Amino acid sequence: MLDWFALPAGPVTDWAFTIIGLVLLLLAGDSLVKGAVNLSLRVGVPALIVSLTIVAFGTSAPELLISVQAIWDGVPDLALGNVVGSNTANVLLVLGVPALLAVMHTSQCNTKVSYQQMIAATVLFIALAYRGVFDWISGLILLAALAAMLIHAAMAAKDHRATCADEEDDLEGADPDLPWSKILVFLVLGLIGLPLGASLLVDGASNIARDYGVSDAVIGLTLVAIGTSLPELATTVMAALRRQADVALGNVIGSNMFNLLGIIGVASLVGNIPVSENFFNFDFWVMLAASLLLIPFVYLRTDLTRLWGVALTAAYLVYLWLVL
Repeated sequence: MLDWFALPAGPVTDWAFTIIGLVLLLLAGDSLVKGAVNLSLRVGVPALIVSLTIVAFGTSAPELLISVQAIWDGVPDLALGNVVGSNTANVLLVLGVPALLAVMHTSQCNTKVSYQQMIAATVLFIALAYRGVFDWISGLILLAALAAMLIHAAMAAKDHRATCADEEDDLEGADPDLPWSKILVFLVLGLIGLPLGASLLVDGASNIARDYGVSDAVIGLTLVAIGTSLPELATTVMAALRRQADVALGNVIGSNMFNLLGIIGVASLVGNIPVSENFFNFDFWVMLAASLLLIPFVYLRTDLTRLWGVALTAAYLVYLWLVL
Protein backbone atom coordinates (compact mmCIF):
# COMPACT_ATOMS: atom_id res chain seq x y z
CA MET A 1 0.00 0.00 0.00
CA LEU A 2 1.20 3.52 -0.72
CA ASP A 3 2.11 5.08 2.63
CA TRP A 4 0.79 8.52 1.71
CA PHE A 5 -2.63 7.18 0.73
CA ALA A 6 -5.18 5.47 2.98
CA LEU A 7 -8.63 4.23 2.04
CA PRO A 8 -11.58 5.42 4.13
CA ALA A 9 -13.55 2.61 5.73
CA GLY A 10 -16.85 1.32 4.33
CA PRO A 11 -18.05 -1.28 1.80
CA VAL A 12 -19.26 1.35 -0.71
CA THR A 13 -15.88 3.05 -0.62
CA ASP A 14 -14.13 -0.31 -1.03
CA TRP A 15 -16.10 -1.12 -4.18
CA ALA A 16 -15.63 2.41 -5.53
CA PHE A 17 -11.87 2.35 -5.04
CA THR A 18 -11.64 -1.18 -6.46
CA ILE A 19 -13.38 -0.03 -9.65
CA ILE A 20 -11.33 3.18 -9.83
CA GLY A 21 -8.14 1.16 -9.33
CA LEU A 22 -9.12 -1.25 -12.11
CA VAL A 23 -9.88 1.58 -14.54
CA LEU A 24 -6.57 3.25 -13.68
CA LEU A 25 -4.72 0.00 -14.30
CA LEU A 26 -6.33 -0.53 -17.69
CA LEU A 27 -5.74 3.05 -18.85
CA ALA A 28 -2.21 3.21 -17.47
CA GLY A 29 -1.29 -0.16 -18.96
CA ASP A 30 -2.52 0.95 -22.38
CA SER A 31 -0.62 4.22 -22.03
CA LEU A 32 2.60 2.42 -21.09
CA VAL A 33 2.31 0.06 -24.06
CA LYS A 34 1.80 2.95 -26.52
CA GLY A 35 4.71 4.91 -25.09
CA ALA A 36 7.09 1.94 -24.93
CA VAL A 37 6.23 0.66 -28.42
CA ASN A 38 6.76 4.01 -30.08
CA LEU A 39 9.91 4.75 -28.09
CA SER A 40 11.42 1.38 -29.03
CA LEU A 41 10.56 1.73 -32.71
CA ARG A 42 11.99 5.27 -32.75
CA VAL A 43 15.35 4.01 -31.46
CA GLY A 44 15.46 1.19 -34.00
CA VAL A 45 14.26 -1.90 -32.13
CA PRO A 46 12.46 -4.23 -34.60
CA ALA A 47 8.69 -4.45 -34.25
CA LEU A 48 8.79 -8.22 -33.84
CA ILE A 49 11.13 -7.93 -30.86
CA VAL A 50 8.99 -5.16 -29.38
CA SER A 51 5.88 -7.33 -29.59
CA LEU A 52 7.67 -10.22 -27.89
CA THR A 53 9.04 -8.17 -25.02
CA ILE A 54 7.76 -4.66 -24.31
CA VAL A 55 4.17 -5.23 -25.42
CA ALA A 56 4.01 -8.51 -23.49
CA PHE A 57 5.29 -6.74 -20.39
CA GLY A 58 3.04 -3.74 -20.85
CA THR A 59 -0.19 -5.71 -21.23
CA SER A 60 0.71 -7.83 -18.19
CA ALA A 61 1.79 -4.83 -16.12
CA PRO A 62 -1.52 -4.67 -14.19
CA GLU A 63 -1.12 -8.28 -13.03
CA LEU A 64 2.52 -7.64 -12.13
CA LEU A 65 1.81 -4.49 -10.13
CA ILE A 66 -1.12 -6.12 -8.33
CA SER A 67 0.95 -9.17 -7.39
CA VAL A 68 3.82 -7.08 -6.05
CA GLN A 69 1.43 -4.76 -4.21
CA ALA A 70 -0.41 -7.73 -2.69
CA ILE A 71 2.84 -9.11 -1.27
CA TRP A 72 3.76 -5.71 0.18
CA ASP A 73 0.29 -5.56 1.76
CA GLY A 74 0.63 -9.03 3.29
CA VAL A 75 -1.98 -10.78 1.10
CA PRO A 76 0.13 -13.17 -1.03
CA ASP A 77 -2.89 -15.42 -1.71
CA LEU A 78 -4.36 -12.58 -3.77
CA ALA A 79 -1.17 -12.41 -5.85
CA LEU A 80 -1.17 -16.13 -6.60
CA GLY A 81 -4.92 -16.22 -7.17
CA ASN A 82 -4.64 -13.32 -9.59
CA VAL A 83 -2.18 -15.18 -11.84
CA VAL A 84 -3.89 -18.57 -11.69
CA GLY A 85 -7.32 -17.00 -12.20
CA SER A 86 -6.08 -14.83 -15.07
CA ASN A 87 -4.65 -17.83 -16.92
CA THR A 88 -7.93 -19.71 -16.59
CA ALA A 89 -9.90 -16.65 -17.68
CA ASN A 90 -7.57 -16.09 -20.64
CA VAL A 91 -8.47 -19.45 -22.17
CA LEU A 92 -12.13 -19.84 -21.23
CA LEU A 93 -13.33 -16.23 -21.21
CA VAL A 94 -10.88 -14.34 -23.43
CA LEU A 95 -11.22 -16.92 -26.23
CA GLY A 96 -14.83 -17.87 -25.50
CA VAL A 97 -16.48 -14.46 -25.68
CA PRO A 98 -14.85 -13.35 -28.98
CA ALA A 99 -15.79 -16.71 -30.54
CA LEU A 100 -19.43 -15.86 -29.81
CA LEU A 101 -19.03 -12.80 -32.03
CA ALA A 102 -17.09 -14.27 -34.95
CA VAL A 103 -15.58 -17.58 -36.01
CA MET A 104 -11.81 -17.60 -35.56
CA HIS A 105 -9.99 -19.70 -38.15
CA THR A 106 -7.38 -21.09 -35.77
CA SER A 107 -6.80 -23.99 -38.18
CA GLN A 108 -4.65 -21.60 -40.21
CA CYS A 109 -2.40 -20.70 -37.26
CA ASN A 110 0.99 -22.21 -36.48
CA THR A 111 1.39 -21.80 -32.72
CA LYS A 112 2.70 -25.26 -31.85
CA VAL A 113 6.08 -24.16 -30.50
CA SER A 114 4.62 -21.33 -28.39
CA TYR A 115 1.89 -23.63 -27.10
CA GLN A 116 4.44 -26.28 -26.11
CA GLN A 117 6.34 -23.60 -24.21
CA MET A 118 3.15 -22.50 -22.44
CA ILE A 119 2.39 -26.06 -21.32
CA ALA A 120 6.01 -26.48 -20.18
CA ALA A 121 5.72 -23.22 -18.21
CA THR A 122 2.48 -24.43 -16.59
CA VAL A 123 4.02 -27.77 -15.58
CA LEU A 124 7.13 -26.03 -14.21
CA PHE A 125 4.97 -23.60 -12.26
CA ILE A 126 2.91 -26.37 -10.63
CA ALA A 127 6.03 -28.43 -9.91
CA LEU A 128 7.65 -25.48 -8.10
CA ALA A 129 4.41 -24.93 -6.17
CA TYR A 130 4.93 -28.34 -4.55
CA ARG A 131 7.84 -26.79 -2.65
CA GLY A 132 5.09 -25.11 -0.63
CA VAL A 133 6.22 -21.58 -1.31
CA PHE A 134 7.36 -19.44 -4.21
CA ASP A 135 10.56 -17.90 -2.84
CA TRP A 136 13.61 -16.28 -4.44
CA ILE A 137 14.84 -19.66 -5.66
CA SER A 138 11.55 -20.31 -7.48
CA GLY A 139 11.62 -16.75 -8.78
CA LEU A 140 15.05 -17.14 -10.34
CA ILE A 141 14.05 -20.45 -11.95
CA LEU A 142 10.89 -18.95 -13.43
CA LEU A 143 12.68 -15.86 -14.72
CA ALA A 144 15.44 -18.01 -16.24
CA ALA A 145 12.78 -20.02 -18.09
CA LEU A 146 11.17 -16.80 -19.30
CA ALA A 147 14.53 -15.50 -20.52
CA ALA A 148 15.15 -18.74 -22.42
CA MET A 149 11.75 -18.53 -24.11
CA LEU A 150 12.25 -14.87 -25.06
CA ILE A 151 15.70 -15.61 -26.49
CA HIS A 152 14.23 -18.49 -28.52
CA ALA A 153 11.42 -16.25 -29.78
CA ALA A 154 13.85 -13.45 -30.66
CA MET A 155 16.08 -15.85 -32.60
CA ALA A 156 13.08 -17.26 -34.46
CA ALA A 157 11.94 -13.73 -35.31
CA LYS A 158 15.43 -12.84 -36.55
CA ASP A 159 15.52 -15.95 -38.75
CA HIS A 160 12.27 -14.92 -40.39
CA ARG A 161 13.17 -11.29 -41.02
CA ALA A 162 14.45 -12.13 -44.49
CA THR A 163 10.96 -13.19 -45.52
CA CYS A 164 8.81 -11.26 -43.01
CA ALA A 165 9.39 -7.53 -42.99
CA ASP A 166 8.62 -5.49 -39.90
CA GLU A 167 5.08 -4.19 -40.20
CA GLU A 168 5.26 -1.37 -37.71
CA ASP A 169 1.95 0.16 -38.71
CA ASP A 170 0.18 -3.07 -37.75
CA LEU A 171 1.79 -3.23 -34.31
CA GLU A 172 -0.65 -2.34 -31.57
CA GLY A 173 -0.07 1.24 -30.42
CA ALA A 174 2.48 2.10 -33.14
CA ASP A 175 2.21 5.54 -34.74
CA PRO A 176 5.12 6.67 -36.93
CA ASP A 177 3.98 10.30 -36.64
CA LEU A 178 3.68 10.38 -32.84
CA PRO A 179 5.84 13.25 -31.50
CA TRP A 180 8.42 12.68 -28.77
CA SER A 181 6.43 14.81 -26.33
CA LYS A 182 3.43 12.50 -26.56
CA ILE A 183 5.63 9.42 -26.19
CA LEU A 184 7.00 10.90 -22.96
CA VAL A 185 3.48 11.71 -21.71
CA PHE A 186 2.30 8.15 -22.38
CA LEU A 187 5.28 6.73 -20.48
CA VAL A 188 4.85 9.05 -17.48
CA LEU A 189 1.10 8.45 -17.23
CA GLY A 190 1.67 4.70 -17.39
CA LEU A 191 4.40 4.68 -14.77
CA ILE A 192 2.35 6.83 -12.38
CA GLY A 193 -1.04 5.22 -12.99
CA LEU A 194 0.04 1.59 -12.64
CA PRO A 195 1.27 1.67 -9.01
CA LEU A 196 -1.60 3.95 -7.93
CA GLY A 197 -4.20 1.73 -9.58
CA ALA A 198 -2.62 -1.40 -8.12
CA SER A 199 -2.68 0.08 -4.62
CA LEU A 200 -6.35 1.06 -4.88
CA LEU A 201 -7.43 -2.26 -6.38
CA VAL A 202 -5.53 -4.49 -3.93
CA ASP A 203 -6.65 -2.54 -0.86
CA GLY A 204 -10.26 -2.34 -2.02
CA ALA A 205 -10.44 -6.02 -3.03
CA SER A 206 -8.84 -7.15 0.23
CA ASN A 207 -11.36 -5.13 2.27
CA ILE A 208 -14.25 -6.57 0.24
CA ALA A 209 -12.94 -10.08 0.91
CA ARG A 210 -12.86 -9.45 4.64
CA ASP A 211 -16.29 -7.77 4.66
CA TYR A 212 -17.98 -10.71 2.92
CA GLY A 213 -15.96 -13.46 4.56
CA VAL A 214 -14.36 -14.40 1.23
CA SER A 215 -10.71 -15.37 1.15
CA ASP A 216 -8.08 -13.23 -0.57
CA ALA A 217 -7.35 -16.16 -2.88
CA VAL A 218 -10.97 -16.29 -4.11
CA ILE A 219 -11.02 -12.54 -4.73
CA GLY A 220 -7.80 -12.90 -6.71
CA LEU A 221 -9.18 -15.84 -8.69
CA THR A 222 -12.38 -14.01 -9.63
CA LEU A 223 -12.76 -10.23 -9.29
CA VAL A 224 -9.11 -9.26 -9.75
CA ALA A 225 -8.39 -11.96 -12.36
CA ILE A 226 -11.30 -10.93 -14.56
CA GLY A 227 -10.42 -7.26 -14.21
CA THR A 228 -6.80 -7.70 -15.20
CA SER A 229 -7.80 -9.94 -18.14
CA LEU A 230 -9.83 -7.14 -19.72
CA PRO A 231 -6.91 -5.86 -21.88
CA GLU A 232 -6.45 -9.34 -23.33
CA LEU A 233 -10.21 -9.67 -23.83
CA ALA A 234 -10.41 -6.35 -25.69
CA THR A 235 -7.44 -7.28 -27.91
CA THR A 236 -8.89 -10.70 -28.70
CA VAL A 237 -12.35 -9.34 -29.50
CA MET A 238 -10.83 -6.93 -32.02
CA ALA A 239 -8.68 -9.70 -33.47
CA ALA A 240 -11.76 -11.91 -33.89
CA LEU A 241 -13.71 -9.15 -35.61
CA ARG A 242 -10.74 -8.51 -37.93
CA ARG A 243 -10.43 -12.26 -38.64
CA GLN A 244 -6.92 -12.32 -37.10
CA ALA A 245 -7.05 -15.70 -35.37
CA ASP A 246 -3.28 -15.85 -35.01
CA VAL A 247 -3.31 -12.62 -33.00
CA ALA A 248 -6.10 -13.90 -30.75
CA LEU A 249 -4.50 -17.26 -30.04
CA GLY A 250 -1.00 -15.83 -29.74
CA ASN A 251 -2.25 -13.17 -27.33
CA VAL A 252 -3.60 -15.80 -24.93
CA ILE A 253 -0.59 -18.11 -25.16
CA GLY A 254 1.91 -15.29 -24.69
CA SER A 255 -0.01 -13.72 -21.82
CA ASN A 256 -0.28 -17.03 -19.95
CA MET A 257 3.45 -17.69 -20.27
CA PHE A 258 4.35 -14.22 -19.02
CA ASN A 259 1.89 -14.49 -16.11
CA LEU A 260 3.40 -17.72 -14.82
CA LEU A 261 7.07 -17.05 -15.45
CA GLY A 262 7.42 -13.28 -15.35
CA ILE A 263 4.88 -12.11 -12.80
CA ILE A 264 5.32 -14.82 -10.18
CA GLY A 265 9.04 -14.80 -10.93
CA VAL A 266 9.37 -11.10 -10.09
CA ALA A 267 6.86 -11.24 -7.22
CA SER A 268 8.78 -14.12 -5.62
CA LEU A 269 11.87 -11.92 -5.46
CA VAL A 270 9.87 -9.26 -3.62
CA GLY A 271 8.60 -11.65 -0.94
CA ASN A 272 7.63 -15.26 -0.28
CA ILE A 273 4.31 -16.49 -1.68
CA PRO A 274 2.99 -19.43 0.36
CA VAL A 275 0.89 -21.92 -1.62
CA SER A 276 -2.32 -22.87 0.21
CA GLU A 277 -3.84 -26.34 -0.05
CA ASN A 278 -6.88 -25.02 -1.94
CA PHE A 279 -4.76 -24.32 -5.02
CA PHE A 280 -3.63 -27.96 -5.14
CA ASN A 281 -7.15 -29.26 -4.56
CA PHE A 282 -8.76 -27.42 -7.44
CA ASP A 283 -7.39 -24.23 -9.03
CA PHE A 284 -4.06 -25.47 -10.42
CA TRP A 285 -5.75 -28.37 -12.19
CA VAL A 286 -8.49 -26.19 -13.66
CA MET A 287 -5.77 -23.89 -15.02
CA LEU A 288 -3.92 -26.88 -16.53
CA ALA A 289 -7.13 -28.39 -17.94
CA ALA A 290 -8.07 -25.06 -19.51
CA SER A 291 -4.63 -24.89 -21.15
CA LEU A 292 -5.06 -28.41 -22.54
CA LEU A 293 -8.39 -27.38 -24.09
CA LEU A 294 -6.35 -25.50 -26.70
CA ILE A 295 -5.02 -28.77 -28.18
CA PRO A 296 -7.76 -29.03 -30.87
CA PHE A 297 -7.04 -25.48 -32.06
CA VAL A 298 -3.24 -25.89 -32.05
CA TYR A 299 -2.77 -29.47 -33.31
CA LEU A 300 -6.03 -30.71 -34.89
CA ARG A 301 -6.63 -27.74 -37.23
CA THR A 302 -9.96 -27.02 -35.56
CA ASP A 303 -11.57 -23.60 -35.97
CA LEU A 304 -12.82 -21.74 -32.92
CA THR A 305 -16.51 -21.64 -33.83
CA ARG A 306 -19.45 -20.08 -32.01
CA LEU A 307 -20.30 -23.50 -30.56
CA TRP A 308 -16.84 -23.63 -29.03
CA GLY A 309 -17.39 -20.09 -27.79
CA VAL A 310 -20.54 -21.15 -25.98
CA ALA A 311 -18.76 -24.16 -24.47
CA LEU A 312 -15.74 -22.18 -23.25
CA THR A 313 -17.80 -19.31 -21.84
CA ALA A 314 -20.17 -21.74 -20.09
CA ALA A 315 -17.19 -23.62 -18.63
CA TYR A 316 -15.88 -20.37 -17.16
CA LEU A 317 -19.24 -19.52 -15.61
CA VAL A 318 -19.32 -22.98 -14.02
CA TYR A 319 -15.80 -22.42 -12.72
CA LEU A 320 -16.82 -19.11 -11.13
CA TRP A 321 -19.84 -20.77 -9.53
CA LEU A 322 -17.66 -23.52 -8.04
CA VAL A 323 -15.05 -21.05 -6.76
CA LEU A 324 -17.63 -18.75 -5.16
